[in-house]
Amino acid sequence: MRTISSSVSVRLYHLDDSGEGGAATTLFYGSLGEALGIAAQQEEDVQAGLYLATENDVVAYLDLED
Repeated sequence: MRTISSSVSVRLYHLDDSGEGGAATTLFYGSLGEALGIAAQQEEDVQAGLYLATENDVVAYLDLED
């Protein structure tokens, strides 16, 4: 597992797969620490579709919370 700093730059986005092909909506660009705070404030159904992307990784928000 990689070690990552809370200050690394990430994109927090929501992937809505309910429509044709789905849609990704960016909620935040900035530090991982801030992104996690924003993600935690979202409703549970939204959290299920949240992802964090760094320059070379993508991880589901709920995978980080488990």
